[in-house]
Amino acid sequence: MKTVSLLMALSVALVVPAFAGEDLTQPQPPRDAKWSFDGVFGTYDRSALQRGFQVYKEVCAACHGLNLVAFHDLAAPGGPGFTAAQAKAIAAGYKIAAEPNEDGDIFDDKGNRLTRSGTLADHFPPPFANDAAARANNSGALPPDLSLIVKARQGGANYVYSILTGFNQKVPHGVTVPDGKYYNPYFPGRTIAMPPPLNQGSVSFNDGTPTTVTNEAKAVVTFLTWASAPELEARHRIGLQVLAFLVLLAGLLFLSYRKVWHGKPEE
Repeated sequence: MKTVSLLMALSVALVVPAFAGEDLTQPQPPRDAKWSFDGVFGTYDRSALQRGFQVYKEVCAACHGLNLVAFHDLAAPGGPGFTAAQAKAIAAGYKIAAEPNEDGDIFDDKGNRLTRSGTLADHFPPPFANDAAARANNSGALPPDLSLIVKARQGGANYVYSILTGFNQKVPHGVTVPDGKYYNPYFPGRTIAMPPPLNQGSVSFNDGTPTTVTNEAKAVVTFLTWASAPELEARHRIGLQVLAFLVLLAGLLFLSYRKVWHGKPEE
């Protein structure tokens, strides 16, 4: 019994310092999700891209812009796979700040900004007129533009995915969550001003994919990865072509060497 008690005491002594020494102000490493676009042969899943656009439009666009993406990109080669007609219809559903009218006015008689329907040449409009308006609508926090969010954050797609799926976890002892913030172990400081953006059934996918938080997060992260790196597939193709050329060149050089030096006596 004494031996067992001693072993238990040693086990506790070894385990407790690991928890006691954990820095709860530092974020946990992002979870390693599996993505179709990973690796040299990676490509975007077109269905996931279109589902991700739906999540962005119906959920994320209320607070986050996509300023660097134009509507025509949705129908471009390497894009989400929308047709030109579909991209045009999507653009038309947005209101864009209009140019001055014939009188040089940009506001109507009620003080509202004059707008027009979007075209393929337009970029996605920001959800707020300026940073001050964005902060006023988000308790002082400034929602980042999502055009380059995957490329700009260490951990890339895995980081954004972990943030989106990291809410609603038990707050560990020693962590204080200020009013108006939410616990998320993957965010620096482990508290974030953004409320949980995704819930089961946040959207209704047109292709019948179950609308779990995991599926919604994977779809929108795929879409945001494409927004950050629309050239990814072309870059992968070029890399493979260069690799194939180098292999072919190496083979030709080897055959040339064999032909030139075949049968020559050694000196």
